[in-house]
Amino acid sequence: MTRPETHLLSTPAGAEALAAAAAQPDPDSLAAATALRARFPPDVAAAALTQVGFRRAARTKLGDRADRLLFTRAGLEQASRAAVAAHHADRFVAAGVRRVVDLGCGIGVDALALLEAGLEVIAVDTDPETAAIAQANIGDRAEVLVGDAVELAPSLLGAPGVAAFADPARRTSRGRSWRIEDLSPPWSFVETLLTGSLVAGVKLGPGLPHRAIPAGVEAEWVSDRGDTVEVALWAGPGSHPDTRVALLLPDDRLVVDPGAAALSVGPVGSVLYEPAGAVTRAGGIAQLGAALDAWLLHPDIAYLTADRIRPTPYATTFEVLEVHPYTERTLRHWARERGIGTLEIKKRGLDLDPAVLRKRLKLRGGASATVVLTRDSAGALLLVVRRLHAG
Repeated sequence: MTRPETHLLSTPAGAEALAAAAAQPDPDSLAAATALRARFPPDVAAAALTQVGFRRAARTKLGDRADRLLFTRAGLEQASRAAVAAHHADRFVAAGVRRVVDLGCGIGVDALALLEAGLEVIAVDTDPETAAIAQANIGDRAEVLVGDAVELAPSLLGAPGVAAFADPARRTSRGRSWRIEDLSPPWSFVETLLTGSLVAGVKLGPGLPHRAIPAGVEAEWVSDRGDTVEVALWAGPGSHPDTRVALLLPDDRLVVDPGAAALSVGPVGSVLYEPAGAVTRAGGIAQLGAALDAWLLHPDIAYLTADRIRPTPYATTFEVLEVHPYTERTLRHWARERGIGTLEIKKRGLDLDPAVLRKRLKLRGGASATVVLTRDSAGALLLVVRRLHAG
């Protein structure tokens, strides 16, 4: 059974409806729905508007390619960004494989990247509707099978030059989940792919606990344009067993030294470093701090501070302009005195929502500023900073 959108939009009328929907300024508006229903059957109009809404949301991940693909809501959420999918493909090429079995292909973004890298692909998804979307996106360049990855894997894997890629679904009836117990296909199956008997890559959420990573597996936390988007587990030829890596695309790669000495804790210096999320997740704070001649403000908070600037791609660097004990009243008074109308609020180690706090401050004025709200061993801090280098 195919997804209705796939059937409806594959016709000439569907293509025309997609073009008409793309011309609407707001595809979610009543005006857009009214305009399309005047020209197309209601189901075609609704499908076209839904897809155009997904495409616009997908541009941040996929760029212009998004305008040529079909989506499901869950598939859009889980799809790899274009640069990340290309990185996955590059790793398989470097490992010398010829075919990749994409287990849990979703809407087919990784499969497309693998194909574009010159690899053969067999894609699998358990959901018939999602598989139909993937097949529409891939076209006749690869086959998309509908079925259970656990059941199909033995017949698809094992031949020389064949590798596995898995992106387990992370959704339950309650919504998105980061618990390995909720993965589909299950964690027990994921572990069978990572024994080292074949080239295998598994894409997971970046919050995966280190203790869950199987022995002999390389774990690579990936950041793209400032966002930490995944941890990929790699096994087999081409991987680096028991290695933890922070990768800031396109090519800043920090291999974590597990023997790095713990950092000291001290007062605020003249420089503040905000390590990239991938570095923090990979456990590279101590190593980065040593390279920067920096120390921690608090033993449990990933801010580094120093008295001398050392450029690094692995952290955002700030000059510390002012240091105050933090209370909301202190921040409000400080902002009013300086006529701050635009305030960037960064925080770690404090239970607050910057967006909610910003509204409560009722900012007025023409000046702008950046503050960091955090804590040291003595209590909450308000740091007024100036961004010097983005990591």
